[in-house]
Amino acid sequence: MQRTMWFHLLSLVLWAALVQTDENSSQCLVHADGDIIIGMLTSAHATVDNLQDRVRPSEFTCSNFDLLPFVQMLAAIYTIDSINDSGFLPGVRLGYTVCDPCADATKALHCVEHLLSTNGSLPVLDDYSEFRPKVKFILGERYSLLTIPVARLLSVYLIPQISTTASAVVLSDLLQFPSFFRVIPSDVHQTKALAQLISHFGWNWVGLVSMDDDYGRGVHQSFLKSAEEAGVCVAYEEVIPHYLDHEQKGQHIKEVAKQIRDSPEAQVVMVILRPELVKMLFEEMIRTNSSRVWIASDAWSRSGVVTTMQDINKVGDILGLNFVTGTIDGFTDYLQKLTVRPGVKNDLIKEYNQLYSDCDPDSSEDCSKPSADHLVKNVDLPVVYGERVAVWSIAHALRELLGCNEAFCPGETDFPPYKLVEKLHKVNFTLDGERKFFDKNGDFENGYDVVMLVPTGEIRQAKVFGRFTLPQDKVVITEKNITWTSTLNSTLPVSQCTPSCPNGTFKKVSNISCCYSCISCAEGTYSDSYDQDDCHMCPNDTWSLRGWSKCEPRTKKYLQWSEALPVATLVGVGLGLLLLITAFVCFTIHRHSLIIRSANYLMSCFMMVGLAVSFGSVVLFMDEPSIHLCRAQQIMYALGFTLCVSCILVKAFRTFLAFMAFDPIRRDRLNRLYKPLIVMVLVTSVQGLICLFWLIFDTPHVDPTPPSNQSMEHILQCSEGSKVCFVVMHGYVALLAFICFLLAFKGRRVPQDFNETGVIIFSMLIHLFVWLCFIPIYITKNESRPIVQASAILVSNYGIIFCLFVPKCYRAIWGKRTTERMRARLLNFTQTRKHASMDDDLITEGSKTDTLSSMFPIVRSLESVDSGFRPASTSLSSTSSQSTLPSAEDPSLNLSRADSVFVIGVSEGPTDLERPDMTVQERHRSQSM
Repeated sequence: MQRTMWFHLLSLVLWAALVQTDENSSQCLVHADGDIIIGMLTSAHATVDNLQDRVRPSEFTCSNFDLLPFVQMLAAIYTIDSINDSGFLPGVRLGYTVCDPCADATKALHCVEHLLSTNGSLPVLDDYSEFRPKVKFILGERYSLLTIPVARLLSVYLIPQISTTASAVVLSDLLQFPSFFRVIPSDVHQTKALAQLISHFGWNWVGLVSMDDDYGRGVHQSFLKSAEEAGVCVAYEEVIPHYLDHEQKGQHIKEVAKQIRDSPEAQVVMVILRPELVKMLFEEMIRTNSSRVWIASDAWSRSGVVTTMQDINKVGDILGLNFVTGTIDGFTDYLQKLTVRPGVKNDLIKEYNQLYSDCDPDSSEDCSKPSADHLVKNVDLPVVYGERVAVWSIAHALRELLGCNEAFCPGETDFPPYKLVEKLHKVNFTLDGERKFFDKNGDFENGYDVVMLVPTGEIRQAKVFGRFTLPQDKVVITEKNITWTSTLNSTLPVSQCTPSCPNGTFKKVSNISCCYSCISCAEGTYSDSYDQDDCHMCPNDTWSLRGWSKCEPRTKKYLQWSEALPVATLVGVGLGLLLLITAFVCFTIHRHSLIIRSANYLMSCFMMVGLAVSFGSVVLFMDEPSIHLCRAQQIMYALGFTLCVSCILVKAFRTFLAFMAFDPIRRDRLNRLYKPLIVMVLVTSVQGLICLFWLIFDTPHVDPTPPSNQSMEHILQCSEGSKVCFVVMHGYVALLAFICFLLAFKGRRVPQDFNETGVIIFSMLIHLFVWLCFIPIYITKNESRPIVQASAILVSNYGIIFCLFVPKCYRAIWGKRTTERMRARLLNFTQTRKHASMDDDLITEGSKTDTLSSMFPIVRSLESVDSGFRPASTSLSSTSSQSTLPSAEDPSLNLSRADSVFVIGVSEGPTDLERPDMTVQERHRSQSM
């Protein structure tokens, strides 16, 4: 009875051990024995069946064999075998055990329990310092969703875990995960890189689609922060359940696809999903014939599930980031000759051979294996390079812990796993020419590859066209010629809330920073790049107009020698001076002729000097103005033209005195005022005093008025300084001209052959009219002030030249009978005035002669004619009614030095030179009568 009881008890123990062994074999599908075992979590299957219907803790059933995790496992096994064969750890052989979590976090924890169990049990202790499981490391898992709960569990035992793809930000927290390591950067860098990549192409309005697991939520929040820093706005945010068999997953996918289609401005979509979910989303987009630019996270940027799906080339352009990749020497040959080593259990290879055999099962051929190139063609081999780095990191940590040398490793192989944590933090080695080490958070800082999935036949292949470097945190695009498939003519796609603000404008942001209106830069500001937040002020001595993208120096505008108007003005000055020189030569040659003597040669010369000075002032209006030029312009004109007008005043006054009949006493008084030289000097000196006060109190200067904000031209011109002095100066000249006009107008009936009243009247009218027109033009046309004033001076000068000099020169040169005509007209004028006097009934016969003698003063002295300084008013020698008027041919009319210029009659008696007191006696006689 007792023997039977012991027999049943032994049977029960054996059955329990057998059951436990079977369970271990069902969980761990791959195993190779060794001195130190590395545990691997590889989701060779992508789905746990009926997970939503699981109501009892029964065994998990997995499906959907995934080639990429399978090849990742093979890469780790190949590296472990290479280390064993190389003797890197002398006397120590590495083994491995692989469990399949089927991409489910709960099953991943179940796998960890099996990996850490000893004899089918996992002890619960207060202190795990001496906990020595057979598995010393955990390699994996692929997804952060699974890695996070596994890392929390392993933190209890401080068993080191190394992941090659789990990039969640939270895993860098050493307080929560003190024993976690990874050979990739944290997602905090990935989201920065993704935001920079989007910003690099000028996209600022993007959609965001993520999944609702720990990885998706972490990347989602991190991307929002990085996007804001990079100036990228999220148009919409959509979340998809991460469980592949979720009952509402299909409906969620359709809703997300509709949201993408309903946001045409957001042509770029950031996708943070597992490859299987990406495939489902793309299938919906293809079904509705929609395409976008897709930005891939590291989770699917090089996934074969996506790159080989049907009609993948219809979804649009795909860009993304992937961990730095490399090539594992000999691994391609290993895959092509895939076999199971003796003494190694590998049920996954068996399953792969069964699933991917490429022959007809009904044929007689051996269908136990797929083609040798199947894995090479269907898996992007560079992405599994991280498995090589992770295994070598473990090997270097073991070598340090075991104290290995070239011959053997003296250290204990059954050590507590927590001792490896410190060694891993200190790992620093060279692999394939690059330094490898973990930072203080247990992460690698090797950056990312920027990849683009380019069409290659019916599938897509990843092409590296840039790099995101750490710690610089900068995206560098190395490929310049990118072919875009989502736009016509392969132009760069546009994804913006509003079009970019071009150069010369700035953004006026609304409630959303990426949605704005473009406002042109104001005058004096500029923007030289797209989407500027504000315009910059122009540097000193530069300016810009509204909407300009740069500042330029203002163009200085003044009367330049090469411009049309200044050239025309200078030609006018040259012609005027030439006429003056010609007139001077003519007057000098013919200075003894009657016509030149009647014009008063000396006064005419002073007039020419004044006009020459006035012409010279016109030249000073050209070129860039300075304070000295501004002064000289006004002063030269004022003095020169005043000198000329003062001479004309002398001439007009002389004619007025010689031919106007009024009270003799008043005439004598006026005769005393006729001092030509003194009058000329005094009149000009008054103008000189006006100019002196002008220069002292408010001198002309360069106009300091700043240019208009709407103009790029800085108009340089002279300012008159004191407007009062400017007006007084011109008013004084106008007053003199008006006086000349009045005096000449009084003597307008004198014969024109020897009289200048008509030309004086006309020349003064020209001057007054020109300067009357000058006033409103000068006031309203500010920019044209210099040329207007210069033109007015020219016209005034030419008026005098053509009225007073040109006719005299013509008569002096071509007028052969000028003297005879002058005498005849003068006699005719005398007879007319005499008959008019005789018809007056109120005047007696005896007083007629006296009256005539008082009406017609005779300037008889030649010296007075030549000098013009002393008119001699003498009595008129008249003939009696019986006297015969001499003819023009009479020799007695040929003037000698004693003859008068203005001879109106010839007396038979003595001349005034012989009887100088005749005029006074006749006056007394007339008064006594």
